[in-house]
Amino acid sequence: MLQDQYIVHIDMDAFFAAIEQRDAPHLQGKPVVIGADPKEGKGRGVVSTCSYEARKYGIHSSLPISIAYRKCPHAVFLPVDMEKYSKVSDQIYEIFYEFTPEVEGISIDEAFLDIRESYHLFGSPLKTCIRLKSRIKEETGLTASVGLAPIKMVAKIASDLEKPDGMVEVTQEEVLDFLWPLDIGKIWGLGKKSEAALNGVGIKTIGDLAKMDPKKIVKLFGKNGLHFWELANGIDERSVETGNETKSISNEHTFGEDTRDREKIESTLMLLSEKVSNRMRVEGFKGRTVTMKIRLEGFHTYTRARTLAQPTNLTRHIYKEVKKLYDDFATKKRVRLLGVKASNLSGMGIQETLFEAAGNKDEKEEKIEKTVGSIKKKFGDEAIHFATGEYQDKDR
Repeated sequence: MLQDQYIVHIDMDAFFAAIEQRDAPHLQGKPVVIGADPKEGKGRGVVSTCSYEARKYGIHSSLPISIAYRKCPHAVFLPVDMEKYSKVSDQIYEIFYEFTPEVEGISIDEAFLDIRESYHLFGSPLKTCIRLKSRIKEETGLTASVGLAPIKMVAKIASDLEKPDGMVEVTQEEVLDFLWPLDIGKIWGLGKKSEAALNGVGIKTIGDLAKMDPKKIVKLFGKNGLHFWELANGIDERSVETGNETKSISNEHTFGEDTRDREKIESTLMLLSEKVSNRMRVEGFKGRTVTMKIRLEGFHTYTRARTLAQPTNLTRHIYKEVKKLYDDFATKKRVRLLGVKASNLSGMGIQETLFEAAGNKDEKEEKIEKTVGSIKKKFGDEAIHFATGEYQDKDR
């Protein structure tokens, strides 16, 4: 175990829904669901997040929006406003950096902080966390749940125990007493299948796992079993990683009805490629790996990926690759959902091509795409589009 660590896990409470309730006071105290349009129970997307009032009805993130509507038809259903939520997230991350430079962003509403070099500025590790929570509340009007512990997994579990607006501290001496009574499913990274397998051999709590012979665990579950046994015994060598927060950039679209219409599928892939391309330029990235996600009728979901020779953030390059991926997939089934993702990201300073002429062409094309992005931002996504036929496996 790494010694003398003070790791903080911060998880914003019902983040998207809380922002909407903050901005529209008449929504406070009401069940609010953020996600796809429920279309009176016929909607086809999923819940992104929901308020705590909505959770009382059994609604949770990733629940099909049609089921959420049936559980609580009187809830307020709102679309995702990622631009608004991202601005609030940026504001919160600025607060994090006021307390420590050691920040590991996990998502738009979740982060780890290492405060061992800075807590003395605020009195103590616990006083630092209390002050941090207060700053977030004062600056944004939102609540955060915080876990403070010597290791990452315990900090993450602690932040979840007293939601919303929770604050749980676990000292080095308290780690095992804190962990061992908890349900085995609380272990960070343990999937449902692994949980069921452990339950099958009589392991119900973290303490049950911790007290087993590690050789037996390895025999039953391999190296992953040993990893979870170590976590159960408070052994977690992971430190806060302050590298690039953004691991990937993606967009998805769920069709109103399952479709095998080739033109509709290609135009959707183009639109998603445009959105990913624009977000990469706005955030200052190029990506080398392009992934297509496809969900077919019956909810069977697949991903296919290609890694490029050079990083890019151009719609032309992204669409060309995802179209190849779709063509190679060659399904005859109807398509329910499509997604496009760029990963293996690098800064825009990375040279995209070794050939000056191609480089000049790409630079001109990037200017065109920036202009298109500006038009869309001002007048909406429908204002202007690239034509799919323009990118039929050829370089202009």
